[in-house]
Amino acid sequence: MSEQALDNASNLAPGQARCPNEPTTQEIIARDKVGAPTWVRSESYAYMGSDDVTIDRYVDPAYAQKEFDRLWTRTWQFACREEHIPEVGDYYVYDIGRNSFIVTRTAENEVKAFYNACLHRGTKLRASNTEGCASEFTCPFHGWTWNLDGSLQKATCDWDFPHVKEDEFGLPEAKVELLAGFVFINMDHDAPPLAEYLGDDFLGHLKSWKMENRYIVGHVAKVIPANWKLTMEAFMEAYHVIETHPQVAVSNADANSQYDTYGEHVNRFISSLGVLSPHLRGQYTEQDVLDQFTVGDSSVLSGADRQLKEGETARQRMADMMREMFEKATNSDLSGVSDSELLDCFSYTVFPNTFLFAGISLPMVYRFRPVANDHRKCLYEVFFLRPVPKDGNRPEPAECVMLEEHQSFKEAEGMDPGFGEILDQDTENLLLQQEGLEATAKPGITLGNYQEIRVRHFEATVDKYVADNA
Repeated sequence: MSEQALDNASNLAPGQARCPNEPTTQEIIARDKVGAPTWVRSESYAYMGSDDVTIDRYVDPAYAQKEFDRLWTRTWQFACREEHIPEVGDYYVYDIGRNSFIVTRTAENEVKAFYNACLHRGTKLRASNTEGCASEFTCPFHGWTWNLDGSLQKATCDWDFPHVKEDEFGLPEAKVELLAGFVFINMDHDAPPLAEYLGDDFLGHLKSWKMENRYIVGHVAKVIPANWKLTMEAFMEAYHVIETHPQVAVSNADANSQYDTYGEHVNRFISSLGVLSPHLRGQYTEQDVLDQFTVGDSSVLSGADRQLKEGETARQRMADMMREMFEKATNSDLSGVSDSELLDCFSYTVFPNTFLFAGISLPMVYRFRPVANDHRKCLYEVFFLRPVPKDGNRPEPAECVMLEEHQSFKEAEGMDPGFGEILDQDTENLLLQQEGLEATAKPGITLGNYQEIRVRHFEATVDKYVADNA
């Protein structure tokens, strides 16, 4: 940063500084030919202090136990998509720590989540990471059986259990709510409704995306050798792009990205594409920006005309090309869809462990879960979503591809190699970060006031759940 820029920043109130001499995200979007909707043009940043965030949350097994006891038992979690359980009797097993749930459709418009344990001697009724269809749930050990609605159907040799009252032996349940094609569960029956938990701002945004009209076309999972929060936070900012993803910085306005918070449980960033990184200003032309985005076998626009006309920007040409490509692919008219929705990255964190990516170009969901017996590992999942075909026949969701820890994301079937490389870069830093936090003499991590506000906001909410008086 220049001396003049430092002087300017020092005269601003904490949290007000932005990338010097550069357009903001909103200024970039305002120049687009097809204007953006309200949810894109909104801003909701609030300064949350500059204190370090303590590292015990990443390295202390006792802290991880507090999370299992106080956080995971009281928060709304994305358990599965409705397309996982489209018919009555379909079920999907969702595990979080030691807890396990059978999420099942018990009627056309009813979904329940049963604790996945026999009430006789505790055997799991269904194995972890399984799904299927059933008319009843039978324990494989002694044959005790529950009906689809969770009521007790049979206690083997019931003459020996006169003390078991049928009406008191239904399978315990978690709360369930459906939203935009997602099935959310919460173990706390006193928890606020999901709508209240998420807030009106986010629900207004979500309604625009019509995610209920998408289905899972790809699902990749991998265990990452780092705490689940560290792994999530690697994806919460674009500050790392210039160092970690240099191959995309030429067409990524990383330091211009916008960061927003909504209540306690939702935050987001908007990262504009088709714009040169401020770190590279003066080193590349508009033509270079377009070439970087479209060159290579992994680019969806690799065969497109890449010669800019006089006065034309790379961002506008990219938006026009993306619109044409998606119109052909979906046989639809996208003339009213904004350039920003076609190009930009919209990443929303839904606390505690889900990322939703809005827009057209990146319809994805990330999910993160701690590994039950190792606070230094987590399960990271990527779901790729695609619009349901025009005939209304929803394809079955793709089966999960589980990678080994040593495997590259590029090895996952159906994975775009360029995107797989980005995921590899994002996760390769994490073991070093986990080990570094365990080796450091510094008791906390230091965060930027603006570019890392999502991390601070997220950890502030973690603190509220695990506090001793929570």
